[in-house]
Amino acid sequence: MSRNTRLLLSMLAIFALLLAACGDDDDDTETGTDTTEEESTDTTEEESTDTTEEDSTDTTEGDAAPVGGTLTVGTKYDQPLFGVNTPDGVVGFDAEIARYIGEQLGAEIEFQEAVSANREPFLQNGTVDMVVATYTINDERDEIVDFAGPYYVAGQDIMVVAGNPKGITGIEDLDSGDIATCTVEGSTSLDNLNELAPNANVTTFDAYSKCADAMGQGRVDAVTTDNVILLGLADESEGAYELVENPFTEEPYGIGVPEGSELRCQINEILQAMYDDGTWAQIYQDTVGAVATQVPDPPALNNEGC
Repeated sequence: MSRNTRLLLSMLAIFALLLAACGDDDDDTETGTDTTEEESTDTTEEESTDTTEEDSTDTTEGDAAPVGGTLTVGTKYDQPLFGVNTPDGVVGFDAEIARYIGEQLGAEIEFQEAVSANREPFLQNGTVDMVVATYTINDERDEIVDFAGPYYVAGQDIMVVAGNPKGITGIEDLDSGDIATCTVEGSTSLDNLNELAPNANVTTFDAYSKCADAMGQGRVDAVTTDNVILLGLADESEGAYELVENPFTEEPYGIGVPEGSELRCQINEILQAMYDDGTWAQIYQDTVGAVATQVPDPPALNNEGC
C-alpha cells in the first residue's frame, strides 16, 4: 500500500470518529431536554393540586363558624328581659345565649341592632352572621333562612293598662274597631292578629317599646305580642301595665342563620350541651327569671339535616 493511500485511510477513520462523537452529543442533549420537560410538568401539576386544595379549604371554612374571628349577631335593643342596649352593652336572655354560643365557637361577638322587619334581609345580605332576637320560627321564614333551635317557646298574649278598663280578656275582644291594638311591623304577632281578629283596629310601629309608649299616651288600648316580651314591658312600666294572661298561640324562638350555613348544626350542638349541663336554665334564671316565676323546660331541638 502506498504512503498516500495509508494517509487517506487514516483521515477517513478520524472523520468517522468525529461523526460518532457528534452523534453522542445530540443524544445527550435530547435526553436532557426530555428530563427538563418532565420535571417542569410534575412541578406544575403539584402546584396546581396544592392551589385546589387551598381553595377547597377556604370555602369550607367560610361556611362554618369563623373560629377565632368575629360573629355579628342581630338582636333587639329595646326588648326587656331578652335584649336591651345599655351603657355596659346589650343585656338579656337573647344576648347571653348569643355570647355563650360565641364563646363555645371561639369567636368574638359583635351585636347589631335588628328589628322584626329586617331580620331576614340582614341574614340574606350578610349584615349579620346570625340573629338571636325573639325570632319565631315559621314556614314562610324557613323558606329563605335557616333556624337553629328552637331555644324557647313563648305564646302571644295581650297587654293592657293596669286595671284593664276596656275589659279585654282574649283575642276575640280585639276583633273590633272599638279597640285600638298595637303591634310591630314584620312580626308573626301582626300575622296572628290579622288572621284571628280580622276586624281589629291596628296600629303598627317598628318596635314594641313604641307600642307601650302609645298605650301610655292613650293612643291605643292594647298591645299584643309574645307574653315574655310583654312581661318585660309590664315590668318596666312599674305597675302601669298588666297582662291579660290568656296566650292564644305558640311561638318557638329560633336562632336565624343564612340558608345552608353550617352554623345551624354547630349551634344546635351547643344548645343541647347547654340544656344538658344546666347553662340554659341558669341564663334564663339570671335574665327572664328576674320577673318570671318559673324556669320552663327547654324545647326539643330540630336536628333534621344535622
